[in-house]
Order: sequence, then structure tokens, then C-alpha cells
Amino acid sequence: MILSVIIWWEGTFSHLQEDLAMQHWLRLAFACAFLPSLAGAEPLPALNLDPKATTVSGLSSGAFMAVQLQVAFSSRVSGAGIVAGGPYDCADHSLWRALYVCMDPFFIGPDPDSSIESMEALASENLIDPIQDVSPDRIYLFHGEADDTVARSTMDVLRQTYALLGVTAGNLTYVTEVDAGHGFVTEQGSVSCDATRPDFLIDCDFDQAGDILNQLYADLSRPVAPRVEGFVTFDQGQYTNGAAGMDSIAFVYIPADCAEGEICRLHIALHGCKQGRQVLGENYARLTGYNQWAEANKIVVLYPQAVRIPSPWYNWFAGNPNGCWDWWGYSGPDYLSRNAPQLSAIARMAAAIGAPLQQ
Repeated sequence: MILSVIIWWEGTFSHLQEDLAMQHWLRLAFACAFLPSLAGAEPLPALNLDPKATTVSGLSSGAFMAVQLQVAFSSRVSGAGIVAGGPYDCADHSLWRALYVCMDPFFIGPDPDSSIESMEALASENLIDPIQDVSPDRIYLFHGEADDTVARSTMDVLRQTYALLGVTAGNLTYVTEVDAGHGFVTEQGSVSCDATRPDFLIDCDFDQAGDILNQLYADLSRPVAPRVEGFVTFDQGQYTNGAAGMDSIAFVYIPADCAEGEICRLHIALHGCKQGRQVLGENYARLTGYNQWAEANKIVVLYPQAVRIPSPWYNWFAGNPNGCWDWWGYSGPDYLSRNAPQLSAIARMAAAIGAPLQQ
């Protein structure tokens, strides 16, 4: 009886070893299938960029992040396009505040004065650039009439904040009359205009990328078809220094004139939650409409990529399960200054491609 059990166990263990070996080789083969795309990702090329003509835009979490990037590097960022975002340090290190003060105010909403106070405190320690450097910037603000994800009142506070920073009415455009849901408005979108659902690329017969770039830059030529070879996948991991919530791969669009050495400008486009490469692949970078305008106007468009961090079962307020940019502190206690993990990673990318954000 004992011998029979031993023979059965040896046979079972042998089959188990074979199964494990097969699983190992299957996993290895699956991983190798993706090696060409990862191995083919190059560093960012060094281009001839005007360091005084860098701008940023973003949707939702990318919009909050765009404000943070603009404020932290205000001496070099000359404009910002904010689609459904809010004021600097709105969340104050709290996901609860991010949800119920900034996005959907419950008892209280964001306050422009506290946002300015936060900037002044960090600037006094030289952790962000002088806040007066924001005043000459060109600003584009957008809130869709059907957007109930980020409150209109939050965007109104952001406009008040820019006014307090000295941005003139002539340098600020605030679009509120489009019946858009929560998303980036693009003529290549598949979501109906007033809807709010993935992939948050919504079609309202309105070219938002063109609207943004025409506000941030003057005298743009009409868009042209982007070049296939202009869309480049690069190794973002070389610039993140292990920053939480950032992908190993990202994208950049390089117009022909820029690739040939002409002086160009840099625009940094930040996707929203559930829109990174991990979820949408290349869609945000290809379908928002920036590349057409970029090709015609010598604008390089950098598309940094965020990834999901699952929340632990015991604390759903932790992590980053939707692949958002960090505007409430999931990457660490410092998420607002020039030294913040994600902000400094984007700055390293900008410097590598030819537009350093620090003097």
C-alpha cells in the first residue's frame, strides 16, 4: 500500500514538474512576443527646440497635473491648456478631498486663496519657480456643459486663481458652451458628445487640440496629415527613476522639419485616467488631433504615460487603480514641487529632447 502511494506520488510529481516546465516556457514565450516592441524603444532624440516656447495641456487628472507642471516650472512653461481640471494643490495630500472637494464638491469647494498660499510657501523654499512667472502665460480652460465628473465650479476657481496670479483676460480663453461630457473633444472620437464613458475621446464636431494650440501659440498654419514615421515610441523608463505610476514606454510626435534640425517648440500632452498606453495603447497620442497641427507648425508633442497601481483590498483610497496622474499624493508626500517623482521625470524627458524646464 505504501509503495503504491509512493509510485502514485512520484508519477503525479513528475507530471507536475512537466506542467510547471510547460507553464514556464509558455510564460517565457508570451514575454518574448513583446520583446521587439520593448527592445525597439529608443531614448528620446535630442532636437533643436526653443526653450521659451514649451507648453502643456491635459485632461482631468492630466489637467490637474498640467497645472502642477506649469506652476513648478513657470519660468520655462509659457502656457497651459486645462480640460476639466482644477487649481494647484486642490487635493492637499488627500484622495478624499480630490474626490469630494475638487471633483464633486460636497460641503466645500476649492479655494483660490489657499492655492496661492500653497504656491507662495513652496516658492519661498525654492521648491517651485517664482509664481510671478505664471502671469505672462497664455491659458486655455475648457469645461463641457454635460461634464458632471469635474464640477464647473472647480474650473471657475481655477480661472479665479489665474486672475490672482496676474494672467490677463486677453491671455485667457475659457470655453464652456460646448455640450460635452467628461473627455477630450476630438473629431476622431468614438464617444457621443454629451456622454461620459471610456475611452473619453468624445466627438462634438469640435477640434479641441487645435483650439488649445491656437490659444497657446499665435499664427498657426492649418493642420496637415501627420507622418507615419513622425510617431515615435520611446523608452520612458530611462527618465522616471522608478517614479510610482509611470509606464516604461511613452510616445512623442516629431514633425519632419524638427527631425531635420529646424528650431521647433515643445508641447507636453497629458492623458486622463484610464487613457494611458496600458488601457488605450496609442489612441490618446494618435486620435486627440495634436499631431496634425504639430506637423504643420513645427511643434513636437510629448505624450508621457501613466499606469495603474492596484489598491490593496484593505484600503481602496490607496494606490492608483485608474492610471491617473498624481495630483493627490499617491507617489509620495512630495507630488507638487520640481523634485516630485512624476514632475521631475517629465522634466528629464523635456531636457533630453531639447527643452529643459530648469534654467
